Amino acid sequence: MDGRPVLVSTEAEDPTADLVVAELNRRGVPVLRFDPGRDFPSRATLAASTAAGSWSGSLTIGRRTADLSGVRAFYHRRPNPYTPETDHQADRFAAQENRRGLNGVLGALPGCLYLSHPQAVARAEYKPAQLAVASRLGLRVPATLITNDPAEARLFAAAQPTIYKPLHAGSYHVDGSPAGIWAAPVEPGEITDGVRTCAHLFQAQVPKSGDVRAVVVGERVLCALITAPPGVLDWRSEYRDLTYEPVDCPEPVRVALLRFLGEFGLRFGAFDFAVTPEGDWWFLECNPNGQWAWLEHAAGLPITSAIAGLLENGVTG
Repeated sequence: MDGRPVLVSTEAEDPTADLVVAELNRRGVPVLRFDPGRDFPSRATLAASTAAGSWSGSLTIGRRTADLSGVRAFYHRRPNPYTPETDHQADRFAAQENRRGLNGVLGALPGCLYLSHPQAVARAEYKPAQLAVASRLGLRVPATLITNDPAEARLFAAAQPTIYKPLHAGSYHVDGSPAGIWAAPVEPGEITDGVRTCAHLFQAQVPKSGDVRAVVVGERVLCALITAPPGVLDWRSEYRDLTYEPVDCPEPVRVALLRFLGEFGLRFGAFDFAVTPEGDWWFLECNPNGQWAWLEHAAGLPITSAIAGLLENGVTG
């Protein structure tokens, strides 16, 4: 490939990555897109060696080859995991070797900008760490209890209006169909001994008038106010009935968000806030690799341009 390429690591069907790839193509930036968990080693060939304390060599996907020592940026989106073809020991071993070999090299490229580094993304996905860092940086954080003790959960729910929400928004199916587990109010009498089966996150309910999704790219903070119908607690459960408008981020919040990314070594974050009628922003969570494509169109936020600019030049725009 001519010029310093951008590597885009994501699954085949990723409309969000499609926007960024199209914008990089428009700017004349060479792009090599692949899905490590699916393409390696069947479609991809890695040849990497150490030299002068860094890695050099090549990554070939089909008929396209990237010089590993010349990669300008690595866009870590949503690649599939390395999955063994069977449950046989040899296949499990191979899958682990593929992950540690290819991921290890791609995570140690010289002079490469990571958006964001896969290890930083993995570390930042833990909500307990997020809440602790957000609070330490001065953001408002609702009182939170993480427990598998039903008695502790009941005491917490009796002390204030309380919601339950999952610690991780993983895949979930009901009767074979994909389903979401949304944040929901919970009363002390609804808490059963089933809480003992796993860790549960209970949180004081913020009396909100709306929500904000703040998308941070590098040092640029792009925010949208999301208004759901009355009575809807979790706006993600009512996508068809939401309204959006761009809003400015309060300066203390903006400074805290940039410091938050710095604490976790990230260059991107999709932050969710509950906003009270008085205008206070309460931190709920950060998705270090969150979706944003629908928000760009709905609220008129130039997120694609910001990401492409960072991948191309190391600055947003």
